[in-house]
Amino acid sequence: MSILARPAVAALAAKTMQSLTELASRRSGGPGSPAAWQARFPEYPRDVSELTVPTSVAPAPVTVYAPPTGTATRPPVHVNFHGGGYVMSMPAVDDALCRFLAVEAGVVVVNVKYVVAPQHPFPAPTTQAHDVVRWVAEHGAEHGWDGGRLTVGGQSAGGGLTAAVARQSLEQGGPTMALQVLHYPPLDLATGAKAKKAAVAKPMLRPWMGEIFDTAYVPDARERAHRLVSPAGVADTADLRGIAPALVITAEYDLLRNEAARYAERLGTAGALVEHHEVEGADHGYDTKDDERARTTYALMARHIRKATTATS
Repeated sequence: MSILARPAVAALAAKTMQSLTELASRRSGGPGSPAAWQARFPEYPRDVSELTVPTSVAPAPVTVYAPPTGTATRPPVHVNFHGGGYVMSMPAVDDALCRFLAVEAGVVVVNVKYVVAPQHPFPAPTTQAHDVVRWVAEHGAEHGWDGGRLTVGGQSAGGGLTAAVARQSLEQGGPTMALQVLHYPPLDLATGAKAKKAAVAKPMLRPWMGEIFDTAYVPDARERAHRLVSPAGVADTADLRGIAPALVITAEYDLLRNEAARYAERLGTAGALVEHHEVEGADHGYDTKDDERARTTYALMARHIRKATTATS
């Protein structure tokens, strides 16, 4: 067993990653700073407000992105969960995506700062994520959005949380989601990162990184087969008929590509797959660096979100 697969070591490594991320977030400019993320796609305005959502885990700060003036009086709402391996809190990374979707999909976007491991290991993030989505669905009238026209999506770990929210909504009878957007998500933590194969020799997400993320998030290896952690794992064979319709987006060179593709097939069998779109020649997190590819993918998301929320109006 690798030393990084030891919970105490993984927790220490994860906290180091958190410290580095926090330092970047405090800078007034430069790579990784909030200003740098907000400078992307300047044609999409940033009309935001801050809220705190009460949950059974801990209060969840959210940034609410408003659609352009003239959009429906009570527009649909999209809840976004950022990536970060379940250990890094980085909602600002998705600022450009949230602004893009608010304009192009005509929705309110709720960008969530959820709890992360090792301070809050599984199941805390999945529970909190579902609590947030339920709150958004139930409190739309108070805040100017239509909680009955609801979509949820996320990048990387945020995609994994989105899948978990959809599963909990299926099992608990709500809230109803018109669409789930899974963007290069980790969906099989039961398979060790070193056992996963990418289409390139040195993918962006290295196995050692996966070991830290997986172990910090789910310290007990036996729990990594849990349906809310590994819906693409071999242990989860439940009937998914009735789960929210899904847009699954994978990156060709991503270490996580194959598990997301397997889950897309599973969703297809359940009649819940809207589209599986593969971004050719791209790796994990490509949209944070490649503006052209990001625009193409975000436009795809916006079209599907607009269609799903229009169909339920």
